[in-house]
This record gives sequence, C-alpha cells and structure tokens, in this order.
Amino acid sequence: MDSQDKDHFRDSIGTINEEGNRAWIYPKKPSGRFYQYRKIVSYVLLVILLVSPFLKINGHQFLMFNVLERRFNIFSFPFWPQDFHLFVISMIIGVLFITLFTVGFGRIFCGWICPQTIFMEMVFRRIEYWIEGDRNKQRKLDRQKWDSEKIKKRVTKWIIFLIISFIIANVFLAYLIGSDKLISHIKDSPTQHLGTLIPLIIFTAVFYFVFAWFREQVCIIACPYGRLQSVLLDDKSIVVAYDHKRGEGENGRKKFRKNEDREALGHGDCIDCLQCVHVCPTGIDIRNGTQLECVNCTACIDECDHIMDSINLPQGLIRYASEVEIEKKEPFRLTTRMKGYIAVLVILTGVLMGMLALRNDIEARVLRLPGQLYEHKEGSIISNVFTYKLINKTYNDIENVNFKLRKYKGEIKLVSTSKNFIVPKNGLSEGTLFIEIDKNELSGDKNKLMIEVYSNDELIETTTVNFLGPRSYN
Repeated sequence: MDSQDKDHFRDSIGTINEEGNRAWIYPKKPSGRFYQYRKIVSYVLLVILLVSPFLKINGHQFLMFNVLERRFNIFSFPFWPQDFHLFVISMIIGVLFITLFTVGFGRIFCGWICPQTIFMEMVFRRIEYWIEGDRNKQRKLDRQKWDSEKIKKRVTKWIIFLIISFIIANVFLAYLIGSDKLISHIKDSPTQHLGTLIPLIIFTAVFYFVFAWFREQVCIIACPYGRLQSVLLDDKSIVVAYDHKRGEGENGRKKFRKNEDREALGHGDCIDCLQCVHVCPTGIDIRNGTQLECVNCTACIDECDHIMDSINLPQGLIRYASEVEIEKKEPFRLTTRMKGYIAVLVILTGVLMGMLALRNDIEARVLRLPGQLYEHKEGSIISNVFTYKLINKTYNDIENVNFKLRKYKGEIKLVSTSKNFIVPKNGLSEGTLFIEIDKNELSGDKNKLMIEVYSNDELIETTTVNFLGPRSYN
C-alpha cells in the first residue's frame, strides 16, 4: 500500500459518510485516570462559569461583558470603552498563551478547558449515557422503530437538553446584561422585556442545536482552532499520540491470541481491537497520526491503557508524547520558538500590569468648543471656552470635584454648575467651562495648559488643552 492509500482518511472528515451524509458518532462511555482528572477540572470550571456572573465582590459583579452599554467587569474591576487598549492587550496575551500551549502541548485547551467540550462531554453526553445507555445501546435504539420505549427515552432526553440549554442561555445573558437586570426581568412579566426574552429564546435554540444535533461538528467544522494546529504544531509538540514503533512492530498490528509470542512473530503491541476508535468523541482513529479532528480529550489513552492491562502489556501505547520522542526517544525540551513566545508573553504581561497600575479611576477630557477662538475681557484678560467630560470608572461617587490650572495664574469658571460638583459612580459629568488668563501670562497665540482635577483637595487626574491668545509681534 503506497503512502497515498495510507493517507486516504485525510480526504474527508470522520463524521461524513461516503454519500456525503452525516455519520452520527456514538462514542463509548470513557473511563480511566485521565477521565477522572478531566471530570474534576471540568466541574470546577463549570462552577466558575455558572457562578461568575452572579458572584459579587463589594457589590460589584465578578465578570460582566455588557457590549450594548459598553460596560465591562473583569474580576469585579470596571472597564470602560476608554480602556479598550487594555482589552486588546489582554486578548493578545490570551491568544499568545493558547498559542504557546498549542506549540508545546497540542490541542490541550480543547480537551480540558474549552466550554464546548466541557458541556458536551461532561453534561450532555453523560445525560445521554444515563438515559439511553452506552455506545451499543444507543446504536440499537437509533435503529429501533418508534415504539413507547424509544419515544420515552428520546423525549426525556430532548426535554432535559432543552432545560439545560435554557439555563445556559440565562447565564450567558447574565454575562451580557448583568445579573441584577436579568433577575429583575425574570421577576417581571416576560412581555414587559421583549428585548431580553427574544435573545433568550434565540440563545436557547442555538445552544440546543449545538449540543443536541451539531455536537462534535463544532470542533471539526466550525472552530478554526483545529486548522491552526497544522501551523503551530511541529515534531517536538506533545500531543495525544500512538506509539507506532511499539504498536506496529516489524509486521504490523495483529489481533490478540492467548499464549502467542507476538514479539517472535514480529507483531507490535496493538491488537487492533478498535476500542480507541469507539471511545473517540470525534470518531477518528488515533493510530493514523495527529489529525484535525483530535481534541486531545485523552479518552483513547484511558481505553488503550485498560486494554494493555487486560493482556498484561505495558501501558502507554497511546500517550502524551511528541513525534521525536517516539522516533528518537528524545525528552521534551523548550524550543527556540517556544522561548520566543514566552519572552513576548512576559513582556506583554508586564506592559499590561504596568498600564493597570497607572490606570486612573477617573478620565478627564477637555476640548475646545468648535468654532470658538478667544475673547477679550475687562482689562487684559483673555478668555477661552471649552467643553469637559469626566468619566467615573469606579462604583463610588467622586465628590467635591473642581479644576485648577498648573503654573499659569488664571481662573476656571464652570457654566450652570457650582465650582465643586459630583461625578456619579459608573457615570459621567459633562459641561462647559471658561478659562480666563491675563494676557501678560501668555507667550504667543497658542499656549499649552495643564488642568488638574481635584476631589476633596486630592489630585485625581490631569489633562492638557491649547489656550489661544492674540498673536504677539516683536
């Protein structure tokens, strides 16, 4: 068989049959040490995911991404559109972090952390096993005519799936609009908040469609991360791998026969039982090598270890390993590319922490009123008119706010408000102000002024403006 025939499995994905129709996957219920570890990780992450929008620290929502109102809470700290640069740097750090782990450890994010995998494998799939049974019972039920047993099991499963999808949709909305608003809308009549009800129905339908029908197709077809593997992985990346040198031997794999000397016959340790294929949630054969569909869920490792134990052979025929480890027995080392990613990641993290430390609780914008120049006042006073906007990024009112000039002797007069005013929590104050400076203080027709913003005599922000005056002729 030539290499082209050996790689025929790459011509199509495992969830599509020869006729081009959907090939439904019935994975065997996994078990084993890695599956137990994954359950612990998954349930911890599920608790975090479900609780975070309802958890409050000092009365502030722990996580919120209110895109419509442009309000964001990250670990209870508020962020505004003016902090978008921080969000961009955070996203770049996140992408680099995932990239680094992919280069080093393959698609481990998909198998252990991705919400799609966690909900599918640890919630919906387990409910399916509980109602319909394991792989063979599910296949039998699918071929079974629509009798009372099948109707009862399928309808029960669909109703539970719908309820869970509805719960997930509510949690998703809590992240978007805030948990307080969501709870208040739930208490009121649904018709009073159609703007919330309609998205809730849409999100419920989407989640139900994904977990009840589309399922593993999200990872195979919709998610771009699998396609990035071919760019990011190399022969030194640790992935879920089949040890083909041990498994194939000189004469290939062979079915197990008791008391047979496989080593003398030149056969490898793989007994071609296909259990690694049956347990795979995306329906691939890991023995064909690293594939786009593999999400590194480790189900095949657990199943193969169980088979090896049953025939008194060492575990690890399928394991976390790199290609160079299998081929040349070389241990894992940091590559130059990984060191480069780590260096950039450390630098960007340091930049982000520095920017967060320097981030002010209030942001001041003072801009010249469009179309206005300067005005002569009584004596030698020159006046400029500006608009101001103060944004309070905290959850507390900022009181007794006033403006002062730095270096220049002059006066700032506010229009339609007192000299000291309040900037409300999570809000803004805006208005108009006049700056009046003696002509003798100015040095030309354009002067840069530093305006200080005080709260209770404490300096909280500074900003600069250009003050126009009469042109001087020497």
